[in-house]
Amino acid sequence: MDEGLGECRQDDKDNCSSFSDLEQDYNSNFLYPSWVHVGVVACGDRQPETTVAVKAIMVTARSPVYFHIFTEDNLKVLFQQEFDSWPDDLVNKMQFQLYSITYPPEKFDEWKKVFKTCATQRLFMPIILKNVDSLLYIDTDILLMRPVQDIWAHFAKFNSSQLAAVAPEHESPNAGWYNRFARHPYFGKLGINSGVMLMNLTRIRQFPWLQHIDEYFDTYRYNISWGDQDLLNILFHHYPEFVYIFDCSWNYRPDHCMYMSVCRPAELYGISVLHGNRGVLHNQNQPAFKSVYNAFNKYKFDGLLNLLKAMKVNLSKLKFEEGRCESVKDLFYKQFQHHV
Repeated sequence: MDEGLGECRQDDKDNCSSFSDLEQDYNSNFLYPSWVHVGVVACGDRQPETTVAVKAIMVTARSPVYFHIFTEDNLKVLFQQEFDSWPDDLVNKMQFQLYSITYPPEKFDEWKKVFKTCATQRLFMPIILKNVDSLLYIDTDILLMRPVQDIWAHFAKFNSSQLAAVAPEHESPNAGWYNRFARHPYFGKLGINSGVMLMNLTRIRQFPWLQHIDEYFDTYRYNISWGDQDLLNILFHHYPEFVYIFDCSWNYRPDHCMYMSVCRPAELYGISVLHGNRGVLHNQNQPAFKSVYNAFNKYKFDGLLNLLKAMKVNLSKLKFEEGRCESVKDLFYKQFQHHV
């Protein structure tokens, strides 16, 4: 997709497309995609959570979605059974492929055990998915609150050097983890969170991606705390031109509301992508996140109005506490309700 974006010679304009023509084609592929590709890695107990993430994407999807699910062999049948139980009109808009966990054999055990089990598999997707041009990678604890095509459209805003889109890890240096505790290089002033990441795989494959990742792992393996995210921070520290930053509403986490509301775009427009890290989709630490997750989990495909109603009912039961996420609970469905 990125090949041949040079200018046409004056004497050959009839036989080649100009940069602007090709750029327009490139952008239209992302603004009006025939397929959106989504990648996710699910090991251990993450299969149920992953199916809810897939469900959240599909209920508002405007075009077909292809899911690349990397998982352990014993979980594959569970994914198949879950998707087989969904209504035909939904399943007809999606395809999925189940991949076994794959690492370089000489470091298989090392890579699999870095941070959360299998989490570093994402770093190898560009090489494994050789025929996929671009991909939205999500952690398993992600819930899209608007059509996936909306985040996909950010690809059209990439400049010629950018190959990944991510959100900042924090909004303020006072609460930043990387700027206060990291023992390795990181991107920008506050680092990035990689739980939601657009990846132009074609551009990544044109760069010695795995060579650098492997070198950084060997150098910093005893200094990293967050596995693949730390390795990406190190890489993007050295190559900041690779990074497109989208705002916090596209990767909204407990850190954005657990002490005070710090994500202004979410306050204005609602949450676009909910990221329930810290286990908040299942524990009681930030019940606003769990309330939305439970609504998606129990949704029986009986209409988005019923799903929205379930979210509101669940959230309405939460006790208001100043300085906690419950104090901004309206933000959790503010964006979603526009797509019902």
